[in-house]
Amino acid sequence: MKKVFIDGSAGTTGLKIVERLSKREDIELIVLPEETRKDLSARKQAINSCDVAFLCLPDAAAIEAVGLIENPNVKVIDTSTAHRVNPSWAYGFPELNGKREQIKNSNRIANPGCHASGFIALIEPLVQKGIIDKSIALTCFSITGYTGGGKKMIAEYESGDRPFTFDAPRQYALSQTHKHLPEMVGICGLENPPIFCPIVADYDMGMEVTVPLFRKDINGSIEDIKSVYKEVYNGKMVKFLENADEGGLLSANAMRGRDDMQISVHGNQDRILLVSRFDNLGKGASGAAIQNMNILLGVDETTGLNLGE
Repeated sequence: MKKVFIDGSAGTTGLKIVERLSKREDIELIVLPEETRKDLSARKQAINSCDVAFLCLPDAAAIEAVGLIENPNVKVIDTSTAHRVNPSWAYGFPELNGKREQIKNSNRIANPGCHASGFIALIEPLVQKGIIDKSIALTCFSITGYTGGGKKMIAEYESGDRPFTFDAPRQYALSQTHKHLPEMVGICGLENPPIFCPIVADYDMGMEVTVPLFRKDINGSIEDIKSVYKEVYNGKMVKFLENADEGGLLSANAMRGRDDMQISVHGNQDRILLVSRFDNLGKGASGAAIQNMNILLGVDETTGLNLGE
């Protein structure tokens, strides 16, 4: 039985990891009492006593937690943004070329960001195959449920006296400095950050990421793009769906409560839409973290995860 410690277990991502792991008989959770949950010495002892540590913390606290580790056998999965573009950390999206082996052989895994997961899943394979040039200027818009904003945003959206403006989708990161941009650029190997338009809406879980392309800006056709996705995404966690159309619509919460991701392509020969849909707390956070843990432990990577039907 493997011992697991979740540093930051009271946060949204941490709670979802606890929920999933508490049902497993191969995992023993190291749980600190409420009064010592933030105590540095107690955290240090716990993190050095486990086989796998999940860091569900703000960036500065995650860096501090890594500094507490003295046991060389401890494997870390960091869900913050602190290490996602650090070359000494494996990037935790195993479906990408070469990433699964890197994860398997590393003690330090940077769990991807939610918006970034959807963008990278769509763009990185096309860059690798030469359909998209690294110098391309892209636009991405991504709609997410409010749980992606953590406990504060959840409380705001679920408040009985919230502002009427919460009733409609709200765009944010207007300054084009969203914290996921560095990994979106770095993991895809792009030379230019995309124009990124994230939107939060009045539903709890689910995410839909869309990247539009003009045929004139790519090296290939819509059919070439589909062929790449069919080749790359043929596993259990990320799947290409030939026809995801829901009567001319695509719902952003279609993957709610699931840990897998759906990739689809829409549009026509001249104007193409690349779309990824998943749960912002599933493949966008906690589900991805557990998938990475499963790979580290050498068990089926879908163990304990919900893949829907």
